[in-house]
Amino acid sequence: MPRTTKAGCPFRIAIYPGTAMSALIYKICPEPLWRAAAAAGRFEGAPNDRADGFIHFSSADQMRETAALHFAGQTDLVLVAVDTDALGNALRWERSRGGALFPHLYGPLQLSAVRRVEKLPLGPDGAHVFPEGVP
Repeated sequence: MPRTTKAGCPFRIAIYPGTAMSALIYKICPEPLWRAAAAAGRFEGAPNDRADGFIHFSSADQMRETAALHFAGQTDLVLVAVDTDALGNALRWERSRGGALFPHLYGPLQLSAVRRVEKLPLGPDGAHVFPEGVP
């Protein structure tokens, strides 16, 4: 069921077993970079995030297109699901690709906001195969 943020931006709600109902956004990340973030206790962003001054995320409706446009053919990726409620005012929905609103985090991602991390392998057709249960 669609909900609306304080800024009036619609987003989908995804519910995973064992978690409370919350809105999730997604980060596609090279697994070695994510492992380093897990060891450090927080994610400071990929090089392109740091260059832009915020961490790029995608909504459930956007993540497959993001994978195809920005990560085509890349292996060794993970899909990180993040609870928007845990990000506070550092999360902003801003216009980007084609005028769509994308979630951007202005600050580090605290690992306490992460709800799920799954491998994002390539299928036989060369497209990424998203984990079961991901909308």
